[in-house]
Amino acid sequence: MDEADFKTLLARLPVSWWETDADSGRVRSGGGAFTDEDTAHRFLEALSAEAGGLPTARWGDSARPGEDARPGDGAPSGDGAPSGDGAPSGDGAPSGDGPRRTRFEGRTFDVAWSARGGDARRRGSRGVAVEVGGGAPAGAGAYASFADLSPAAMFVRDAAGCYVWANHAYAHLYGTTRDRMVGRHLGEFDAPDDAARFLALDDEVLTGGHSLRHTLTYRRPDGSPGHAAGYRFPVSWGALRCVAGTYVDVSEYIHALEGRRRAEEDLRALRDHSGLPCVRLSADGVVGEASAAAAELLRLRLGDLVGSSADAFLAETPERAALHAVWSELTTGRRRNAQSSAVLVDGDRRLRRVWVHLSVVNRTRGRDTGVWAVVTRLGLSHEPDPALTPAQVRILALLAAGYDNAGVAAALRLSRQTVDYHLARLRRLLGAATRPALVARAYVLGILSPHSWPPRSTTAAHPLSPA
Repeated sequence: MDEADFKTLLARLPVSWWETDADSGRVRSGGGAFTDEDTAHRFLEALSAEAGGLPTARWGDSARPGEDARPGDGAPSGDGAPSGDGAPSGDGAPSGDGPRRTRFEGRTFDVAWSARGGDARRRGSRGVAVEVGGGAPAGAGAYASFADLSPAAMFVRDAAGCYVWANHAYAHLYGTTRDRMVGRHLGEFDAPDDAARFLALDDEVLTGGHSLRHTLTYRRPDGSPGHAAGYRFPVSWGALRCVAGTYVDVSEYIHALEGRRRAEEDLRALRDHSGLPCVRLSADGVVGEASAAAAELLRLRLGDLVGSSADAFLAETPERAALHAVWSELTTGRRRNAQSSAVLVDGDRRLRRVWVHLSVVNRTRGRDTGVWAVVTRLGLSHEPDPALTPAQVRILALLAAGYDNAGVAAALRLSRQTVDYHLARLRRLLGAATRPALVARAYVLGILSPHSWPPRSTTAAHPLSPA
């Protein structure tokens, strides 16, 4: 916050500020303590008369708040400024160390001012007056005036637990007003157990003579629990040794944390009882969480699965490279979710094709971005042999689309004899005697993707590519 922003803030507070420049004869003033310029002028004149010579010559023609007075318009000259160290001048001007208390038209103010440079006669000075609430003791008025406008809840209690001061925000926590709280015991507002606990905290602060930071639970006017976090600390309030506290209501934050905890418990229950094989992977592919079904699928103990690298369970197949490319897009933020197939290697070194749904997990407090991998469908045990050529995979995709032998030959620009040769070899490799059996076997073994039309290979790089 720069000086202009600070003065804008003071325009709404019960404060009057002023500053002088002895070289140019300017006077500036502002603040929200007075609603009109004439009252502000009278206040500054009264201060000058009371002090026997403030660090200005006279105030009757001072500028409006935030404006400059022109030289020669009654602005103070450098002759009336005190010495730069703030010591009383020979005519009885008070020290600039302040604050001191003064009365003006039935109102009480704490006043302080200081020189703006090493030589106040040449550089001028600045000052501030803060209006003091009527019930606050000497020395506490400035604190009370500012704290009363704070959104944080603040209070002061004596050693017996009676309130000697509270701001509006604190009284609002209990559904009352501060006038109804001051002078009354905390036991009138808190349940007996809460009151005893708060008194014990007060005693700890007064006995130890140090501040105490903590979070407390209190009862709201509607009976629901509230939560507040802050400090309480020892203060002198007039002749009394008291405990002051400043707190921020964190009830909504606590309720949000509890809601998140319950949601995570529900998610774990769903994960463990859904029967779906699923794992939560870190950005570098390490298993952080896993369901019992995932451990069963991989024929591992759950404790052995957690902490392992997912790459250790992927067979060296074309799907592995394709899955790595998808993973890079997910972890770099280019995609939010994806579906892919993979061939898993279980603890007995057996292979099995699966279809997986991958979803990015947003970064949360204490946890890095990761990916949930859920197995949505299981294939039969994977047979690495036979190894089919790209031409044979294309033939299977065209057969699945309903092409006859002549249509296959025309689409692939092959001779009928070449197509017949490939079909005969496919029947031997896949153990299927008929064209429908070849297509069914291709889907069961995961050669063709069950999610695409027209039919294509599960490893096709482009949706329009058959293989």
